[in-house]
Parts: sequence; C-alpha cells; structure tokens
Amino acid sequence: MVYRVCKAFEVESGHMLSKHPGRCQYPHGHSRRVEVVVASDTLDHMDMVCDFKALKLALHDVRDQFDHALAINSADPDRAALAGRLGDRLVVFEDTDPTTEVLAKFIFDHLQRVIAESATMTDDAGNAYSLPSHLRVERVRVGETSSSWAEFGV
Repeated sequence: MVYRVCKAFEVESGHMLSKHPGRCQYPHGHSRRVEVVVASDTLDHMDMVCDFKALKLALHDVRDQFDHALAINSADPDRAALAGRLGDRLVVFEDTDPTTEVLAKFIFDHLQRVIAESATMTDDAGNAYSLPSHLRVERVRVGETSSSWAEFGV
C-alpha cells in the first residue's frame, strides 16, 4: 500500500509566452492553485507520510519566488527592460517559455532537491521540521484558470 498526502497553495503570478502566436505572448497573470502530492510506503514516527508544515516550509521559497512576479523566457527581447523595472520579481527561464507545464516541473524538481538535501527547516516559532529522505514526489499540478491545469509527475 502507498500513503499519499497533498499540500495545496495559491499564488498570484504572471508570465509571457514569447513563442505563443496569440495574446499569451503579452504579459498576463493567473491566480494559480498548486497541488503537490508526495507518497511513502510507510508512515513516520508520528504516523504521518510527512508533516504538512514541513511541506509548507519546503515550498515557501518557490511560492515566494513566483508571488506577484512575472516569468519570462531568457530569449525575450524585453528581458533587459523588464529586469530593470521588476528586479527580483522577474523569473527567467533559460531558453524556455514559462508555460504552466514548465512551472509544474520546476516546482516538482525544487521539492525533489529539498528532500534529497535532507535540510532542516525552521518555522517562525523556532520549531524544526524536515522531510523524510524516502519521500517520493508523485506529481505537481498547477492550475492556470478555473478550468485548466497542467501536471508533472512520475
């Protein structure tokens, strides 16, 4: 048997798809719902797959990176102007349009790295959390609209 848990969060983010022939090539935003599913064959010492707080802390940096930010392709001709205006609110993907599919894989890879590093994360109260090294990221689903989403997983 496999145990699974899901942690969801929402983030307001924008992107420009320079390869798109229509209006998506222009800056536009989405209220994105992100769902991360992790799995384990066993439960930990607290009878959990993992603590939801640990997942929240593991996803904090990526959530913050995209919150009220604009994601673009590094080849976008407006990159320099946007970088000057947006600073750290500009997220650049190397030679890749930041489609919803690409964002799902980006978050998936981020979480896999956090698990592999066995990092200890601390919340605002000073409590320490970590994710078990045997934890598997099964999928990341990123909603673009109320009727559209993309998913990356194994």
